[in-house]
Amino acid sequence: MVKTADKIILGNFITMDEKRPFAKAALVKDGVFAYIGSAEEAKKLAGADAQVLDYGDNFIYPGFLESHCHGHLAGLRFIGQADLTQTGLTDYAKYRDIIKAFIAKNPQRNFYIASGWVENEEYVSKAYLDEICADKPLLLHTGGGHSMLLNTKALEWAGIDAAYAKAYGYDQVHVDANGEPDGYICETPVFELVPNLPATIEDIKEYLLAWQDFALKSGFTAVCDAGAELIHRDCPKAYHELEKEGKLKLRTYAYMYVLDNIESPRAEIARIAAERATLSGEYFHILGAKAFLDGVTEAHTGWQNQDYADEPGYHGLERFNDHDKMVELITEANKEGMAVHVHSEGGGATHFMLGCIEDAEKITGNMDQRNVLAHLHFVTEEDIRRMAATRSIPAVPPLWTPNVPGLYEQEVSYVGAELAENSYPIKSFYDAGANVVFHSDYPVSPMMNVKYSIYMAETRKFPKEVLDGVDKAHNVKEAINREQALRAMTINVAYQWRQEHRMGSIEFGKIANMTVYDCDFLHDDIEKVAQANIIATIVDGEEVYKA
Repeated sequence: MVKTADKIILGNFITMDEKRPFAKAALVKDGVFAYIGSAEEAKKLAGADAQVLDYGDNFIYPGFLESHCHGHLAGLRFIGQADLTQTGLTDYAKYRDIIKAFIAKNPQRNFYIASGWVENEEYVSKAYLDEICADKPLLLHTGGGHSMLLNTKALEWAGIDAAYAKAYGYDQVHVDANGEPDGYICETPVFELVPNLPATIEDIKEYLLAWQDFALKSGFTAVCDAGAELIHRDCPKAYHELEKEGKLKLRTYAYMYVLDNIESPRAEIARIAAERATLSGEYFHILGAKAFLDGVTEAHTGWQNQDYADEPGYHGLERFNDHDKMVELITEANKEGMAVHVHSEGGGATHFMLGCIEDAEKITGNMDQRNVLAHLHFVTEEDIRRMAATRSIPAVPPLWTPNVPGLYEQEVSYVGAELAENSYPIKSFYDAGANVVFHSDYPVSPMMNVKYSIYMAETRKFPKEVLDGVDKAHNVKEAINREQALRAMTINVAYQWRQEHRMGSIEFGKIANMTVYDCDFLHDDIEKVAQANIIATIVDGEEVYKA
């Protein structure tokens, strides 16, 4: 780090350090904490040219950490696509107007994408998009990222024809009465298509910088890109170039995307290890591999432990389901000091993955691999215990825990009332002794928000600022306390990344990353928490955002 003048930081510190949980001041030297304690002592220890950042009665936390998000996709949606999220739920008439306005504003483009589509029972096909744009490729991407609608030109560009549909299966590539693709695709074809969307490396860098601005303004000082190559294969290179150019402030820990049932897990890990050696630095660092085990329940593709209630004989989509290959992927990653991070939404996917981890631990003898299972919509009590026993990391989404009107009823029709009512456990993971981390999955999900994560983790319902009039809490036995919620966004995430000695708490020798709010998240009324305001974000002792 570049040598800088000493900084004296003043305010109400909540450090997440069990030995010294509270303080009034911190001294920062060359980007790291040199002292935490009283203002008087900090001033004594500071150099003569020390700068003072006085936040008064506001509260200072360790810089918040996001355990699973998609930075390139976020930036792309900010500035590179038609944004449909402003409509709320499905409104195809408004979608049409937004897309047409975007095309009119960007006539020079040869390719158009709209994102944030929310599906409902009204089925639309390529004809809907052809009416909007018939002469250039137009793609409509769901907010969740697992489904996509293509117009005729986009189908031609992607090479999706009758033979393609037959090869992938009609559950993933829908066809019309003549066997021709009708424009709707989901799961594997989507994830194979997206990295081929046209973009230059300069485009990607622009998207990543837009994402960085958003994350810093939201109070996050480090994030995990869960599949850095998902949107474009050059994204890791773009991160690396931005770091060399001195433009990265947001530390990013990345897992590299692995195809379903990859032919050679050993070769894939060797590839990732080579890229780690050439692309990793202080602000972009590769941690391991990312794989998809299944889809999502709302798309009828989550891999369940049982059949779907509305479709006997079908238990969801098994994406990466080769036990031996997953064990090899984990063991080869372990040899390189890396971990495997998986999308595991349904209970069947989680049960499969834990069996693979257990077998890999027997081979490696390493009981501290810190493999990550993200989303965890449905999990059995047995698998919650296995998660803790294998020291695997449960990445849970507090922002998804409330009942969403309409979606909850759909979920009941798919998996039954008992499973739906017991979805998204959090407290049970803590009780079992697991290292729980929060994630947002932004922008696949529409929020990445510190205060709402704390609020929903404790109440299991929406604050009125987000969805007024929906007061019923969901699965309240899985609610957790404020300290647990803060740990799940600070020190626990640092542990996931093997960075607990460098970040996640305000302690001597750690990187001086902090986030300042006007709220005491531990003690203020929970309704006040939902209304908290961010004051500043500090990276390496430097104020990078001020409200």
